[in-house]
Amino acid sequence: MSKDKKLDSTSRPYRRIVVKLGTRLLTGSGSQLNQETLRKLTSQVAQLHKQGMEILIVSSGAMAYGRHRLGITRKIKGIPYKQVLCAVGQSRLMSTYEQLFEEYGIIVAQALLTKADLSERAGYLNARNTLLSLLELGVIPIINENDVVAVDELEGRRFGDNDNLSAMVANLVDADLLLLLSDIGGLYTADPRRHPDAKLITVVQEIDDKIEQIAAGTMDSSAVGGMTTKIEAAKLATASGVTVIIADGKEKDVILRIAGGENIGTRFLPTATRLESRKRWMLCGLCVRGKLVIDAGAALALKSHNRSLLAAGIVSVDGEFDRGDIVDIYDTAGSHLAAGIVNYCSKDIDRIKGARSDKIAGIIGFDYGPEVVHRNNLALV
Repeated sequence: MSKDKKLDSTSRPYRRIVVKLGTRLLTGSGSQLNQETLRKLTSQVAQLHKQGMEILIVSSGAMAYGRHRLGITRKIKGIPYKQVLCAVGQSRLMSTYEQLFEEYGIIVAQALLTKADLSERAGYLNARNTLLSLLELGVIPIINENDVVAVDELEGRRFGDNDNLSAMVANLVDADLLLLLSDIGGLYTADPRRHPDAKLITVVQEIDDKIEQIAAGTMDSSAVGGMTTKIEAAKLATASGVTVIIADGKEKDVILRIAGGENIGTRFLPTATRLESRKRWMLCGLCVRGKLVIDAGAALALKSHNRSLLAAGIVSVDGEFDRGDIVDIYDTAGSHLAAGIVNYCSKDIDRIKGARSDKIAGIIGFDYGPEVVHRNNLALV
């Protein structure tokens, strides 16, 4: 690599970028992939790669490719049939990426993930190590959910057209930027397709109820991954210290311009500094087994004083979980405060909630310590 290229890459604001390419961007809302659109996008990624930047692509489009390859025009219902489309289309999609990047002498690798892969600590670390090793070797990972064995995305839950998967990948590899490219220019005050006077929101400091309500109002119900899922993804990524940008993938040289620092689309600023790997895993949301609701005093102790969560501050317990599982922690107003590893199972916590620490042994007959969640096993949102 030349000295000039090294200098050029270090002058950029981002070193490692996860680029998510949505179905509607790649198909133009049609029935098959738009080869010209994909060619332009991969050309931009290739240029950045040549300059020494590390790029990972989370790509939709397998189902559309499979539908076209099988000549199916009617809408097929049922998860097994959709999995068939993905199984046929995924190999075609990878073949296309291989051909496009081969023109630039770049090797790509397929990485298919499921929620189960990332929900266990060992699987999380294995995926992380593999992706980071690929980047070290100069390979561009092309990532998708393993739809043949995972039905959650196809049923419209959790990942939502790869938006949340891309946030998980950004979390997984310590990305500097998550770039969500779609067929819309960002988050607007209203749906710009129906309201010409809608204004683009250029910067979001924090994803609060107002932002979520705006996203819900601009969501296209016909799309699997609408604006709501993009906001969910942005919330996860920014909580891990990752900048998120939603932009129109059809904008000329959009990836190059954003990588160079140009303000395009809607930028979501990180709400926390970089979290160490274990805390990112706890916040990912895929491994959560239950929920604790805590009172105002406990919430203040966690957020402002870096304290552990004690039984006295717990108001209610939701779900069934064991000691060592991860739970989400909310305040009584419904705000998500943290995630953490519990020292007691759900049944025991339900019995000791609201009790002083010195009363725990007398209530349940044993004592694993005063902390229901120790501060070292706690990740604040």
